[in-house]
Amino acid sequence: MAENISVVQKKRTKKKPIKIGAMVRYIILLAVALLMLYPIIWMVGASFKTNAEIFSSIGFWPSSFDLTPYIKGWETGTEFTFATYFINTFKIVIPKVIFTLISTVFVAYGFARFEFPFKKILFSAMISTMFLPGVVKTIPMYLFWRNLGLLDTYVPLVAGTLFAQSAFNIFMLVQFMRGIPRDYDEAAMMDGCNSIQFLFRILLPIIKPALVTIGLLEFMGSMNDFMGPLIYISSVEKFPVSVALKMAMDTTGGSFNWNQIIAMSVIALLPSILLFFSASRQFIDGMSAGGLKG
Repeated sequence: MAENISVVQKKRTKKKPIKIGAMVRYIILLAVALLMLYPIIWMVGASFKTNAEIFSSIGFWPSSFDLTPYIKGWETGTEFTFATYFINTFKIVIPKVIFTLISTVFVAYGFARFEFPFKKILFSAMISTMFLPGVVKTIPMYLFWRNLGLLDTYVPLVAGTLFAQSAFNIFMLVQFMRGIPRDYDEAAMMDGCNSIQFLFRILLPIIKPALVTIGLLEFMGSMNDFMGPLIYISSVEKFPVSVALKMAMDTTGGSFNWNQIIAMSVIALLPSILLFFSASRQFIDGMSAGGLKG
């Protein structure tokens, strides 16, 4: 009996350090998470503050909650409301996400599942574009679209996604597809599936986490894109949110209303934040699987 009691006591003493260690890890992770989230928390609080309070206090809690910055910021200082700029943003973002997913799937499917001449050379050339700075192609692409007469339209911002321009997305999807056994292909072919049927009926449901990851990255990148619309769009009525926020700042002086700009920035962040948290599990699965499989 005494021996049994001593065994139970030893087991309890062994479990305590494990629980304490887990608690310490969670406390550290929570502290780091709060530190990383503090700028966003401060921004939400600052959207309810006055301009004077924004620069006089580092705390996130406002002295009073005033919705005036949201109302005035939504009205903007132009003839258009902020709703116009949101609609313009989604005119760019939604086609880019759809075209990116379609083109990336087909290109990655070709590299991952088929053999053709110069496959390795073409894949290496595609990967090498990841090391090419985006600013290098800015002037040539601007001249190209100008000669076609498509400046001040959304075509230059969207057209590239029809041709799977993101090497990172292709690489991640190829790695994901390579992790799927070839036995699936053989079984599908024996059942009478051709290559297109295999892609849509079998492969796409399996690679759903990777597709969610690509769509989420493209969505957030397009929402935050500032240089593209700034270069190609010149009409105020066609500006997306990113350019409209910059336009709200009076660069000739320091008299602009920071609380209104911060309030509209909070609203502009909401779609990306909501979409990320709704798809966070599949996003993590897609990133981890895309980096480990191959």
